[in-house]
Amino acid sequence: MYFFKNEFIPAHDVHISPNDRGYYFGDGIYEVFRVYHGELYECDAHMDRLERTALEVKLTLPYSREQFVNILRELISRNSLTEGTVYLQITRGEASRAHPFPQTAEPVTLAYCNEVPRPLATIQHGIRAVTQPDIRWLRCDLKTLNLLPNVLAKQAALDRGVQEVILHREGIVTECSASNLMIVSQGELLTHPANNLILHGITRLVVLRIARSLSIPVREEAFTTDALLQADEAFITGTTMEITPVVEIDGRPIAGGTPGPIARQLQAEFERTFTK
Repeated sequence: MYFFKNEFIPAHDVHISPNDRGYYFGDGIYEVFRVYHGELYECDAHMDRLERTALEVKLTLPYSREQFVNILRELISRNSLTEGTVYLQITRGEASRAHPFPQTAEPVTLAYCNEVPRPLATIQHGIRAVTQPDIRWLRCDLKTLNLLPNVLAKQAALDRGVQEVILHREGIVTECSASNLMIVSQGELLTHPANNLILHGITRLVVLRIARSLSIPVREEAFTTDALLQADEAFITGTTMEITPVVEIDGRPIAGGTPGPIARQLQAEFERTFTK
């Protein structure tokens, strides 16, 4: 069951217009909500980010925050979703193809559920990654539909037989193709500041909150690829990946090629935030 244009309908009844600006311009925004035990995780933080992105791209949201949340909860209920994700997308609407904002188009909302199991194997054993220049635009903080550079980066990782790409701008590490990145150096947790060069990840926010509660020193500060390769630990954070250790980068082992103790500690505390 999908939510599309103000109604709940079967997937086969969803028909996207070829004149939708999301289709030919990527003119839209989205959010991916994690669902644990049938409930939206960190819902307020996701809605804050959705509203901020909409404001920055000058897209008028068709529903209030309360209405959006009610729609998503109803969607979870109708799909009997216990564990997975909910995808929410709003485009600027249907209009003839022209770059300026249309005067009469109405935003189009689409939402659906996915059953997504927790990534227990990668959390336990870690993943391998490679580094690559960050070729994306300069508003990576906005969660828009313009994801082709991310798609190319992810595919580049798979083509090289690893699971993720770590992006950098002239040697300064930013984030990954579909997740944020953190490292541990001499007991201190480092991650790129939440500015325009990275997505302000919700799991990233939770992990920083947990680290501070555990008195783990935290520094939101950019670091180099050299610092990355010399790190005591590295891990990614994301809605679907939770806290996943990175055990190899560019063929070089990190933390001896096994998940490090701080990543494990943070993951254990993270699980307590949704475990009943």
